[in-house]
Amino acid sequence: SRFTWTPSPELLAPCAAVRKMGDWPVEKVRSTFIDFFKEKQEDNAGEGHEGHVYWPSCGVVPFDDPTLLFINAGMNQFKPIFQGTVDPKHPMAKLKRACNSQKCIRAGGKHNDLDDVGKDVYHHTFFEMVGNWSFASYFKKEATAWAWELLTKVYGLEEDRLYATYCEGDAHLGGTVPPDEETRELWLQYLPANRVIKGSMKDNFWEMGDTGPCGPCCELHYDRIGGGRDAAHLVNEDDPDVLEIWNVVFIQMFRNKDQSLTMLPGKHVDTGMGLERITSILQGKMSNYDTDIFVPIFDAIQAKTGVRAYTGTVGAADADHVDMAYRVVADHIRTLTIAITDGALPGNEGRNYVVRRILRRGVRYARSYLYPPGTQYEPGFFSGLTPLVVEILGGAFPELKGNPGTDMTPEKVAAIILEEEISFLKTLDRGIAQFEKFATQDKATNVISGSHAFMLYDTFGFPVDLTLLMAEEKGMTVDNNGYEAAMAAQKAKSRGEAKEGEVVLTLEAEQTDKLANELSIAATVDSAKYEWVSMGSGPKCNSTVKAIWTGKEFKQEAAEGDFVGLIFDQTNFYAEAGGQLFDTGRVSTSDGVFSVENVQKFGGFIMHSGTLGSGSVKVGEAAELSVDYERRALIASNHTSTHLMNWALRKVLVGSNIDQRGSICGPDKLRFDFSYGKPVTAVEVGQVQDLVREIISTKGGCPLQRQEVALGDAKQIKSLRAVFGEVYPDPVRVVSVGPVPHTIKDLIAKPDNDDWMKLSVEFCGGTHLDDAKEATNFCCISEEGTAKGVRRLVALTKEAALVAILAGEEFIKRVATADTISDMAALDIEVSKLRNDLDATVMDYFKKDLCRQGIDRLKEKVLTVEKEKAKVKAAVAMSWAASVDVSGKFVVEVCDVDGDIKALTEAMKVISANAPALPACLLSKSSTGDKVSVLAVVPAGTQLDAKDWINAALETCGGKGGGKSDRAQGAAKDASQFAAALAAAKAYPVSKGL
Repeated sequence: SRFTWTPSPELLAPCAAVRKMGDWPVEKVRSTFIDFFKEKQEDNAGEGHEGHVYWPSCGVVPFDDPTLLFINAGMNQFKPIFQGTVDPKHPMAKLKRACNSQKCIRAGGKHNDLDDVGKDVYHHTFFEMVGNWSFASYFKKEATAWAWELLTKVYGLEEDRLYATYCEGDAHLGGTVPPDEETRELWLQYLPANRVIKGSMKDNFWEMGDTGPCGPCCELHYDRIGGGRDAAHLVNEDDPDVLEIWNVVFIQMFRNKDQSLTMLPGKHVDTGMGLERITSILQGKMSNYDTDIFVPIFDAIQAKTGVRAYTGTVGAADADHVDMAYRVVADHIRTLTIAITDGALPGNEGRNYVVRRILRRGVRYARSYLYPPGTQYEPGFFSGLTPLVVEILGGAFPELKGNPGTDMTPEKVAAIILEEEISFLKTLDRGIAQFEKFATQDKATNVISGSHAFMLYDTFGFPVDLTLLMAEEKGMTVDNNGYEAAMAAQKAKSRGEAKEGEVVLTLEAEQTDKLANELSIAATVDSAKYEWVSMGSGPKCNSTVKAIWTGKEFKQEAAEGDFVGLIFDQTNFYAEAGGQLFDTGRVSTSDGVFSVENVQKFGGFIMHSGTLGSGSVKVGEAAELSVDYERRALIASNHTSTHLMNWALRKVLVGSNIDQRGSICGPDKLRFDFSYGKPVTAVEVGQVQDLVREIISTKGGCPLQRQEVALGDAKQIKSLRAVFGEVYPDPVRVVSVGPVPHTIKDLIAKPDNDDWMKLSVEFCGGTHLDDAKEATNFCCISEEGTAKGVRRLVALTKEAALVAILAGEEFIKRVATADTISDMAALDIEVSKLRNDLDATVMDYFKKDLCRQGIDRLKEKVLTVEKEKAKVKAAVAMSWAASVDVSGKFVVEVCDVDGDIKALTEAMKVISANAPALPACLLSKSSTGDKVSVLAVVPAGTQLDAKDWINAALETCGGKGGGKSDRAQGAAKDASQFAAALAAAKAYPVSKGL
């Protein structure tokens, strides 16, 4: 290579030397890798080019990639480059070579190691992936040479312990992938033929998904045992002593939708090596858990609990499960500290639920196995390990000491974990006891039923994988299908029907490359999207059809009825981005009318998807683009109001760090997610609402200001709100609005002016109102939590907001009218109707809360009157009971208390007191004829059964009761057969000989 890095003598480990932990601390292993590649570039790179750029690890929460729960590989953040969709303005677009140590989590989703952590000595949910990448720069020759140099010359691994694998392809099976002979020949320069091994497509071919970039990969395996043995037959056989330490993917192909493969014009290199694994080798340890990555955590666990020392056993040898618990806790606290710092919070959906599962799994293992007899798990054990993780990893990942993007500090992370510990511990013991009952009930089948597993989740907060682990400890399994069915049934009841997905055409790397290079089409110019009047009108855009995409191929012409994507040289349509939905509209050509149903951006090209309603559209012909500006005006109103609400929240929730966690601005409503640790009260929502309304109704209006300025200057503006996870272009578009007269130039000239705190100032590329007054109305309709520490407000503007405001006012009138009802039975019925209607009515959230309080007062009014009536009934019943004749062998009487079972109970107490040994049965019916109540008491020593007695009477009325042999009660809904019920009650004791 052009730059030959010569390591210092102390970095060169003699192959024959006995490795020690102190020789290669993990910090040194990590920094050596990065420093090595920072000086490496290919021979033909040219003068003035640097080596690999150190590109810091991204957070493990992929806010901009909905396909991932967590970042699970080093290449994840570089996907836009591999797919050819990176924005030309993004700093990443200039990368040629990069290296780093990436934080990764493999828990949940396709790549899930959670269930295996603790059972062996090499699985982790959190790990570091050190890697180097080439983006259409160097390829196989350099990747192979540098891997060999680093591993053998710098790290000092013994050459005779290394094995290389290459992809054998599937051509011999009739497939389309040839064997990777190029890689094989490169490795034969360093290794004998018996240690260059062909690997299957499963092990040695990587694909991003069903379609997309792909290519053969090469693995390097290390034999821990060595000693001159031939371990080739153990490669890729899950032998713990022959491990994969290096994986390099040569991304050179593209998998099409028809499963065919085409070669990519630019070939990439994606290399990954598990830091924990290489560290264990360099420190002479047989397990990752024996390295200085985990030993300090183990020491802290032992110090906290007094449990025996970690011995590294697994399976049957770990009879007390203590070693497994050590591994689970140490792994999980690392994962939790990293994930929460980067913005994932314990919750019930998606990645937030994975965080909760990990935490609860860890707490259960610690609680069950790490506390010796006589000691007890106390809340704070798990969260108390957080500072140690920060100490160990904070040097490599400074954000652990304080992440401004998520507003997380070590103290906040520990507090979140502690709160979750406390919550789970409240139900853990009861849940374990319930599991034991279920395990006994299901022992016959040896399978915990799906309904039982779901009950453990729904009632006790047991994630199903925790139930599965507990079942495995008993030699049982879990009916996962039954569990999923129970879960689906619950979701169907609580959320309603699922949304149908719509067809959306996409452009992959192969297509964007073809557009740019083969077809020489320039990126779409979309500056015209800002040229409109936000009251709902705007100009048409004269453009030229540059490409027609069918989803399979580029065509020169589209015919009537075709569903295609059109790309123009310029457009006035807004492509979906930043939470704002796409524009819709129409495209007209000389012979065709095309309905635009979706607009998306792919690597600079804006594609308008839809159906050709009539005629045809041809590449190269002129087109007239017409946006549905009325629809856009609704979206703009919601988008501008989202900015105002973001600003207002900070004003109302003083002292809290309110950060945006996502938004959706559509034509019907706006949705805004933000960080906040507790529910926003209805009063606070009302205050937010009032602040937004004040700006909307400002006399003279509040014009919006929009201008592109230098990113560095824009970041200095006081009151600026930016979205965490976003990488902004330079220059960046600043949007501001508020009651203080200003321009963007004013904000830049005096960035520290306190008046700017009265303004909403954000980076935003969306389309907005010209003046905030055009929103006309604003109304928050709901507030809810979406994850731990994340709240969501949904709001309406314009006419929809007015309808919701009026609905609230009308409902307040209904509640006031109900308060005039004097008949408590009628009022109780009205209260039920009001509750049902309130939940179903879209209205002002603050007014809805007022209505709910009013309904609660009405219900209390009903209950108060009913309590007074009950007292009167009870007194009447007791007075009547005192006169009942108790001289016979039993009592069967009718008590006139309108079917009130509580009054019957008071009457029975009097009768039993007067004649303790006398069996008695009391009956009562309601005046409306819709209720029959029966109560029986049978003292010991008689041959009567109270339950049989009441059911003999109730069966005549179509009812049934329950209880025990000495006391039972029940009811029926039809009093028309009351006389027959009374006769049956009298006949029963006679039939038993009384």
